[in-house]
Amino acid sequence: MTEEEILNQEEKEQQDSVVDGSAVDETVADEAAAETPEKEAPAEEQDPLEKALAEIEQLKTQMLYKTAEFDNYRKRTLKEKAELILNGGEKAVSAILPIIDDMERAIENGAKTDDPDVLREGMEIIYNKFVKALEGLGVKEIETADADFNTDVHEAVAMVPGMGDDKKGKVIDCLQKGYQLNDKVIRHAKVAVGQ
Repeated sequence: MTEEEILNQEEKEQQDSVVDGSAVDETVADEAAAETPEKEAPAEEQDPLEKALAEIEQLKTQMLYKTAEFDNYRKRTLKEKAELILNGGEKAVSAILPIIDDMERAIENGAKTDDPDVLREGMEIIYNKFVKALEGLGVKEIETADADFNTDVHEAVAMVPGMGDDKKGKVIDCLQKGYQLNDKVIRHAKVAVGQ
């Protein structure tokens, strides 16, 4: 056999072993690489380059998709935020509208009667309905009766001296009710505190 035939046979064996998944003898691979013409060497180097270029293209495509997806997400959240700002009070207004209807009926019927007890009773019914509607929205009154003074929920507008040790630091009188919305103070209770 000539050298050329031996090289071709070794090259064929090397390719068969790669296809089968078996290991190639390093000495045979080194000899084949040394005796291979230089024309085939650039072809082997170009294959990893092409692979890298294909991977770069794939990553560019993924980046474009992710960028477009993020841009759509940002636009959607801005639109939702704008809608919340415009229509955020819809639930509150819907809860209050029936109370306005009751007040309009009370005003119309108030002209037909001169009995103050009937008017007072109607106003109390409307007031209780309004308080219930506010509670449904998460608004509740801050308790002040016999409560310890708490700067988180109370605002002291007066200090009352000479109330005794048992009333020191306690709320004596509430001058204006305070309210919380879902445990957040929206108006502090204005109170007089014992000194």
